[in-house]
Amino acid sequence: MNDQDLDILFIPKELPHPRDERYNQLRQMLPEIEKQLKRKGVTRLQLWEAYRLKYPDGYGRSRFNQHIQDYIGRTHPVMHLEHKAGDKLFIDFAGEKLGIVDKETGELLHMEVFVAILGCSQLTYVEAVSSQRKEDLIKACENALHYFGGAPAAVVPDNLKSAVIKSSKYEPKINEAFADFAEHYCMAVLPARAYRPKDKALVEGAVKLIYRSIYTSVTKETYTSLAAINTAIQQALQAHNNAVFKGRDYSRRQQFEEIERSVLQPLAKYLYEIRQQAIVTVMKNGHVCLRLDTHYYSVPYRFIGEKVKLVFTTSSVEIYYRYERIAVHERKYAKYKYSTHTEHLASAHRYLSEWTPEKFMQQAAAIHEDVAAYISKVIEYKQHPEQAYKSCSGILSLARKAGNERLTGACRRADSYGVYNYPILVEILAKKLDAFGEFPSTQEEFMPEHINIRGSEYYQ
Repeated sequence: MNDQDLDILFIPKELPHPRDERYNQLRQMLPEIEKQLKRKGVTRLQLWEAYRLKYPDGYGRSRFNQHIQDYIGRTHPVMHLEHKAGDKLFIDFAGEKLGIVDKETGELLHMEVFVAILGCSQLTYVEAVSSQRKEDLIKACENALHYFGGAPAAVVPDNLKSAVIKSSKYEPKINEAFADFAEHYCMAVLPARAYRPKDKALVEGAVKLIYRSIYTSVTKETYTSLAAINTAIQQALQAHNNAVFKGRDYSRRQQFEEIERSVLQPLAKYLYEIRQQAIVTVMKNGHVCLRLDTHYYSVPYRFIGEKVKLVFTTSSVEIYYRYERIAVHERKYAKYKYSTHTEHLASAHRYLSEWTPEKFMQQAAAIHEDVAAYISKVIEYKQHPEQAYKSCSGILSLARKAGNERLTGACRRADSYGVYNYPILVEILAKKLDAFGEFPSTQEEFMPEHINIRGSEYYQ
């Protein structure tokens, strides 16, 4: 007979013997006990006490627990997974949070704790972040990749909304920003199945380990910033990764350096920037508003009144109309300010936008230095810059009508009067006062000495 037949003959399928009345009683209860154990707050001790009330001569507590464990092991077998080097990175947030104290208010702020572990070497990364939002999740993931010095082929997140919008057994819907991040580092996203913690048993185990190896040392001190608590975490993490495995002669770090580091993908040249989107309408002034910052950005004037899409990162703002990019700006955070590209404006508006003191001075100097001196005084004497720019524009336009020489003479005459505006020049040119006569000297004249004239010494 072969070994299988011998096994059937000599080893019964269920131990103890089926004729054991106590076991038959318990076996009928096992399916319901398994269901009860899934309920929150239900313990094996409570179930054993209920069992003994029903069957006072039943099994003791330890034997009762052993039969439950054997039943669950037969009905829910566990598959052992061999993780390939450089294949997967498992990520999750720890259930217990760490706290920092606000310097100003003294309030205790609870920080989320991000955990990432490589499947093969089990090298672990831990970081405290302010929330589980996609911005914090992606930044923490990126920090983990740089800590490892490379990227695996796939990342396995839990079913967080910041990573997985809708879970599915076959094809879950991935958060767009997280998918874009993974693509930036050439990684696939393989979410764990919902309510299947064994799909990410490594990171679940890592969370339990960091409670003992990191939390115990970090929580001894009080921290007032994320940077401070993360510095403490990194110190404890280094010791955790360098600790030798129980029953083995190597650590996570040694296993990573020998097996996994060389097979990780190289990191992208540039850091990932989260891209956010917004649909807005182009205002009548040819600008769109990024409401997150309350800052305005220009678009070509022909798109006034159209709906456009803003795609923005921390450093740039791109504007699209029907999948065509129509404008790119550096992102600014100054509220109620405008970022304007001159080429986006209509011709009349573009001319006005180019008004600057430097430009007017440059045009005046091209005519004559006396005209430039007169323009500088016009700008100085006007109360409002726009008022001065309009006067300067009008004054310089007189050169096209009367010529550079006559405008120069008119500026000299007006300067002798001490009047600095556009109308005085028009009047001088109309009356041809620029063409004859000596202009009054602008030099200071000294008072002649006379016995009837009292000097400044008289009043001391």
